[in-house]
Amino acid sequence: MNKQPRPLKQILLILLVVAAFAAFNISMYLLLTQRLSNNFSNATQAKMIDVGAYLPHDAESDLVHIDASLKLTENLPVLDGAAALLPVYAAFVDAVYPMGSVTYEGGAFSDDNFYGENFAEDSKMQYNNTVRGYQAIVDGTTDILFCAAPSTQQEQYAREKGVDLIYIPIGLEAFVFFVNEKNPVNNLSTEQIRGIYARDYTNWSEVGGVNRVINPVTRLSGSGSQSAMDAFMGDREIALKSPFAITGASIGFSFRYYMDGIVGNEEVKMLSLNGIYPSAENIRNGSYPIISEFYAIYRADNTNENIPILIDWILSEEGQTIIEESGYVRIQ
Repeated sequence: MNKQPRPLKQILLILLVVAAFAAFNISMYLLLTQRLSNNFSNATQAKMIDVGAYLPHDAESDLVHIDASLKLTENLPVLDGAAALLPVYAAFVDAVYPMGSVTYEGGAFSDDNFYGENFAEDSKMQYNNTVRGYQAIVDGTTDILFCAAPSTQQEQYAREKGVDLIYIPIGLEAFVFFVNEKNPVNNLSTEQIRGIYARDYTNWSEVGGVNRVINPVTRLSGSGSQSAMDAFMGDREIALKSPFAITGASIGFSFRYYMDGIVGNEEVKMLSLNGIYPSAENIRNGSYPIISEFYAIYRADNTNENIPILIDWILSEEGQTIIEESGYVRIQ
């Protein structure tokens, strides 16, 4: 006949299980939950541009509307570009191109996609964004691409295809770094930024912040912002971040107007660099440390006579007004 376990042993076993469970939960709270509850990581949540808000020839769109002196009616160059510059080149189409030049598969724009893929093949406005846009300009399916400078891989693709690209600067923009609004850090030096992405600094306390692991977020290779970041790093490589970075506080990068004017995320703030905030005025006067040109890009062998005409107009007072009123800084 089996002996029944003594009540005292049962109680001790139960207490041991409860203690182990409690210890596990306390350790998980200290290591993860407590940190994640105040880790400022939603600063880098992906935000997609609302393409439908920037459609040409729509009186209710958010585009800058002007009465342009230039009106093109035939041999219309196909315009394409980066997400951050969609409000600019769509406004060019709105001002200069005739009604009916922007067409959609199915007859109407559909926002059931991420990149406006239902622009019809014959539409004079496309939206391929930076990565696909550089391929489109090299392959000849786009006539003018509005983008930041290319990545090394994008330059290599053009060379491999034997294509020479012409880059015409048409405006200025700031390359910015941003964190969650609750992060107490408001300013970093450019060398501190490079150090964060090279993993010289791994905790915010090392750069004047709280005791939180730094989570340096990068972007898709070939995107305009990632290419700008690679150029900013110079001869320093972006290091692989620690697997524990997810428990920390994020820092991300983008272009000023995309963050401030298009995304408009009130939960994030842009950092000052070397004590200079990325305002439009500080871009104009050249005091902000990282100012980037953005370009109208076309193939050197493209014979469409309206390409130089349109670019000359973009560089005129009317075109530069669109750039400025869209939230960027004019090139002059």
